Amino acid sequence: MIANMLRRICLALHLLILGFLSLGQVPAHSATTPPVVLVVGDSISAGYGLPPGKGWVSLLADRLQTEGLGYSVVNASVSGDTTAGGRARLRTLLKQHQPAIVILELGGNDALRGGNLAGTRANLEAMVTAAQSARARVLIVGMQLPPNYGPAYVREFNALFGDVAKDKRAAIVPSIFSGFGDDLALFQPDRIHPSMQAQSKLLDNVWPALQPLLKK
Repeated sequence: MIANMLRRICLALHLLILGFLSLGQVPAHSATTPPVVLVVGDSISAGYGLPPGKGWVSLLADRLQTEGLGYSVVNASVSGDTTAGGRARLRTLLKQHQPAIVILELGGNDALRGGNLAGTRANLEAMVTAAQSARARVLIVGMQLPPNYGPAYVREFNALFGDVAKDKRAAIVPSIFSGFGDDLALFQPDRIHPSMQAQSKLLDNVWPALQPLLKK
């Protein structure tokens, strides 16, 4: 009699434990969210002078959805930002969004202000290190200066993006303006910011370097 009662109690406890375990497993499956592509850039990626949703980052989000790649895009770009500004806010962004991929499009404003390029390099290296330490894959988006900034400064600036990418084993877009940088018809009147018609070209320059990171 007592033995039967003990068996019933043990069976009830066993079923109760299984019930709790199964309940604990439900959120793990239902709360899954898509991996994040975090874009940290300046006005080129913030869509300066463009209607909302027409910049290359918005086009990227559309392409990822169209191709069923299962990523969401967070655009944390700020017009006028520098590598120092990006470095200062990156750790908070990494903690907040926990991205799988980080696209760094910064440095142009450093050069436009005639900044010390050793500082630009150090900031870029620190951002790549922080993102990689957060287990994100990194894509550096480079750009090139026109020759009127002086040959030595132009050479150093144009080379630093690739140098950092090589040292940090990050992916690289050599120049986001590749193929149309000299065509003023594809820039806004300030001759700095690409027009709406150029946004698909920006994305096409980024996409080949981004694709392998999406598949990892």
